[in-house]
Amino acid sequence: MNTKLLDCEKIVAAIDKVLIGKVRPIALHEPAFDGNEWAYVKDCLDSGWVSSVGSYVDRFEKDLAEVTGVRRAVATVNGTAALHICCLLAGVEPGDEVLTPALTFIATTNAVSYCGAVPHFVDSDLRTLGMDPLALTDYLAEVAEVRSGACYNKKTGRRIRAAVPMHTFGHPIDIDAMVETCERYCIVMVEDAAESLGSLYKGRHTGQWGKVSALSFNGNKTVTTGGGGAILTNDEKLGALAKHLTTTAKLPHRWEFNHDQIGFNYRMPNINAALGCAQLERLSHFVDQKRKLAQRYCEEFQTLSSVSIFQEPEFARSNYWLNAMLLAPEHISSRDLLLEKLNESKIQSRPAWTLMYRLPMYSHCPRMECPVAEEISDRLINLPSSACLAEQG
Repeated sequence: MNTKLLDCEKIVAAIDKVLIGKVRPIALHEPAFDGNEWAYVKDCLDSGWVSSVGSYVDRFEKDLAEVTGVRRAVATVNGTAALHICCLLAGVEPGDEVLTPALTFIATTNAVSYCGAVPHFVDSDLRTLGMDPLALTDYLAEVAEVRSGACYNKKTGRRIRAAVPMHTFGHPIDIDAMVETCERYCIVMVEDAAESLGSLYKGRHTGQWGKVSALSFNGNKTVTTGGGGAILTNDEKLGALAKHLTTTAKLPHRWEFNHDQIGFNYRMPNINAALGCAQLERLSHFVDQKRKLAQRYCEEFQTLSSVSIFQEPEFARSNYWLNAMLLAPEHISSRDLLLEKLNESKIQSRPAWTLMYRLPMYSHCPRMECPVAEEISDRLINLPSSACLAEQG
């Protein structure tokens, strides 16, 4: 591929126009606490209910279910814990294979490994930055077969139990196509919606299509609980089991400590849930501000042929959790130089995650050819995306 020298100064200047008046350094993403956070957290402190039991946990779960449109939400200590339980609820067992994106945050892949299963990496869709269901369908036609209602990898002999598509940077994948692929091959779908709180697919919130789905409320997410996550499901029985498993599988009793299976201490503390309740009240505002910021980036980059801002697919309304700048293919050799210039200007920016199969512990795992994921990895830079940056300086 021919490469050209990138005019980094012109790109930095365009970003400066978007972020004019903002105090440096400018973080990639930071939380905003301008609602009832102080009042709700103080209420926890005053009442003494700060740990894993308290009214704010129940309220947060109820509010999450209403916001996302699911029947049941179960709050957890972090998004990775939520994904781990989701995989277990999907029936993933040791020795199974689970289809995961090659381009994702490592939590998606680690959650599969926690189950003793094997990640099986899938290419990305340039329209969404997430898993490509059409390419996956073609690939499964070659490597998979369905026997007695289960999908098997013809090369390894292992069962392909589940698929965990992730909504990258808040942009929903082509969910209908993914559902169709999973149904055709008898694969359970788990949505990794960790980054997509507030994002809609064809007018409905992400997290409603998977058998179970996972959210994250890490400090850099659109809504934060400091550290936290949640499991979403429309299956009431699965929701009850999720709650049971994440609370050490303890049987209800006033004083006895009896447990009926191996459980996990994945409960979200009440004080974190209090923070989350206040943050959820501001979700619509945060998403509106982040969408305004994305539009400003797009407007400033219109005249630049060397880079572009990734925009939501036509079937989605994204929360634009992290804005993504894509270098033109002929400029990929300048990516690290541009990253250096941006960070020297105290504009925090970063590349996409290292592709999962390029990490030593996952280099042996099965995968399809991933030319699009590799292209995205080479071309993408994330830009500052905090909701407060949309406010005029």
